[in-house]
Amino acid sequence: MAKKNTENAPKNLNNIVKSIQDIMRQDAGVDGDAQRLSQMVWLLFLKVLDGQEEEFEIKYDDYVSPIPENLRWRNWATNDEEGNPRQTAEELLELINVNLIPTFRDFQPETESKRERGVAHVINEVFRDTYNYMKNGVLLKKVIGQIDQIDFNSRQEKHLFNDIYEQMLRDLQSAGNSGEFYTPRAVTEFMTQMVDPKIGEIILDPACGTGGFLINALEHIKSKGYDADQLPIIHQNIRGFELKSLPYSLAITNLLLHEVELPQLEHQDSFERPLSTYDADDRVHVIMANPPFGGTVDDKISTFSTQFKTKETADLFLVLIVELLREGGRAALVLPDGSLSGDGVKARVRQNLLENCNLHTIVRLDNSVFKPYASVKTNLLFFEKGTPTKEVWYYKNPLPEGTKSYGKTKTIQLRDFDGVKAWWNNRTENEFAYKVGIEQIKSRNYDLDIKHPNEAIEEVLEAPNAILTRMQGHFETLSGLMEELRKI
Repeated sequence: MAKKNTENAPKNLNNIVKSIQDIMRQDAGVDGDAQRLSQMVWLLFLKVLDGQEEEFEIKYDDYVSPIPENLRWRNWATNDEEGNPRQTAEELLELINVNLIPTFRDFQPETESKRERGVAHVINEVFRDTYNYMKNGVLLKKVIGQIDQIDFNSRQEKHLFNDIYEQMLRDLQSAGNSGEFYTPRAVTEFMTQMVDPKIGEIILDPACGTGGFLINALEHIKSKGYDADQLPIIHQNIRGFELKSLPYSLAITNLLLHEVELPQLEHQDSFERPLSTYDADDRVHVIMANPPFGGTVDDKISTFSTQFKTKETADLFLVLIVELLREGGRAALVLPDGSLSGDGVKARVRQNLLENCNLHTIVRLDNSVFKPYASVKTNLLFFEKGTPTKEVWYYKNPLPEGTKSYGKTKTIQLRDFDGVKAWWNNRTENEFAYKVGIEQIKSRNYDLDIKHPNEAIEEVLEAPNAILTRMQGHFETLSGLMEELRKI
């Protein structure tokens, strides 16, 4: 295979991605940020996969790509050995629309190799709902040319691309109703550090979005040191489910970029399978997630659970996570205040959690953590399965000194969790931390939305102070009127 000349390839990847977006804006077929991102992602996936296959060909003598030769990135997206285009703009559009996407959408090549079947499965899942939105073949060739300049086998460029990848994920926030796809990196890093996943443990995110928690778990485990022969086990134990096509494709590409050979991600609805059908083989050691909240599921929930009949996604994910944990398993998840309170089925969901797990910690976040995309109070719940809860520790994580709120230019940083990290293994009640016994929680119908006692005192005092302030204002106004009357 001819080696690609990358000497003159631009190294400013930010400019490359910006250039791709600018080119797509000229195409009449691409409508809005969501379609631009979707178009870019499946092209990036094929480019990254081609680099992965290059590594397979070097590492494994018996590897034979399951992809038809004419559909491998290197054979249609690049110029030929003389530097000439392999097809015209019209031929390129026909290749993609008539051949490539239909083939990959139902891709089931005949092969006995587990690795080759794995590659085919990933391709099939990514392309299940993939479309080519671009109608202008000339512009499409330009986009492909820009993507081909990125050398994903270069560790330096792969590292640089991770930063751009983060920006792409943030861009999803403005792409329609896609706010659930991105969790601030500092939040995922903090949760991962506290849960501390280890080699040999199966880690699952049943609402994995673009794979943030899975990548953090992978990096955390590898940072502790590992032997080369342990790497396949680590990769195999990083698992996730995702329903929506765009974040699923992003997660697959993200894991490939982090050198996971065959990502263990399933493109599926987490509530499709009845809760009663899970057994010991399905259960995992660690679950970390930021399940979508504020949404609802359709009527198939009637087959998911007979005990917990609700359409609120956050509550259903909490039920699922408790079920999927092994005895002694650990979990950390993001939940809104709305899931901490409420009667009826919501109370039963919390009761189920507290009776089957030790909910030892709730970290309360400021409502600006997810700004500018959402302004909802959120909580980080940490629990272990196997013993019921006796008491819950709360820690109200403060804003950095001098900061009124987080926002687009002032995002939460890992250092903002230094206080709770220092407190974690030496717990005492203080201005941020307080604990509540299970009997008090039961008396509140399992309501977990409990404020710091100091906050309650402040609220009681706030009303009289406000009254005094208003009265003083009235007295000053009255005094002024009396002075005016005396002058008459």
